[in-house]
Amino acid sequence: MGPHHPESPARLRAIDDQLIASGLLPFLQHHDAPLATWEQLARVHTQDYLESVRAASPAQGLAYLDPDTAMNPYTLNAALRAAGAVVLATDLVMERQLENAFCAIRPPGHHAESGRAMGFCVFNNIAVGVAHAIQHHGLSRVAIVDFDVHHGNGTEEIFHDDARVMLCSTFQHPFYPHCGAGSGNDHIINVPLPAGTDGVAFRQAVTGLWLPALENFRPEMLFISAGFDAHFEDDMAMFRLREADYIWVTQQIKAVAEKHARGRIVSALEGGYELHALGRSVVAHIKALSGL
Repeated sequence: MGPHHPESPARLRAIDDQLIASGLLPFLQHHDAPLATWEQLARVHTQDYLESVRAASPAQGLAYLDPDTAMNPYTLNAALRAAGAVVLATDLVMERQLENAFCAIRPPGHHAESGRAMGFCVFNNIAVGVAHAIQHHGLSRVAIVDFDVHHGNGTEEIFHDDARVMLCSTFQHPFYPHCGAGSGNDHIINVPLPAGTDGVAFRQAVTGLWLPALENFRPEMLFISAGFDAHFEDDMAMFRLREADYIWVTQQIKAVAEKHARGRIVSALEGGYELHALGRSVVAHIKALSGL
């Protein structure tokens, strides 16, 4: 998205570096992300929006979809593969070829609404995967847990009136994208938390609000919008989480999945911009998912 933009290719390199340094990489299956199809995207995005993104893709230089979200000549294919990764992961987990999956992808997705790009996000990757689980695999109760430090406004907008999908979200408030505090309902469990929130307060929110809602919902599959910008080293926001908190919340999600969803989890990268903290946090998350 241009020089000095925090949503940079270095994010995925940092994750790869930490997976290698940890010794974890050889124990994981690796899959190349396919391009999401127009049909898969159109389950959650309007045709007009999809056409506008395609038309905006530049032959050279940068084209801005919003002040924070730019496209270069390669962005469209990258965004299609980001959404396609979550679709493929959904298929592999549903078909029992994988226990669970983590999608190391960019651009992220949870700010992308049905008809609007924003916050570094072009397509709502998690929403595309959830819709695929419902439409293609016939699931009737799917849950999303979002622990990114920013509210997943796009995911909420897409599923706000769809009772088949539960969204459980913690986020700093007031903060970008300046919404979410009052927009929940029986299946949208928004938990706004103040700047300075540490692991103790985060765990209390998950234990007190997310877990009872998920227990009542009994999801058949869980998706994770895995943003790691709530880490105390990440200066994009003002939360104080550590790797141990990401391990703990992943273990809680995994326990719900094992009880209600045959262990089925697909996790996809959202935020996380301090490179060392991002790499360490993703490794901690994958270790908890895999049980390694």
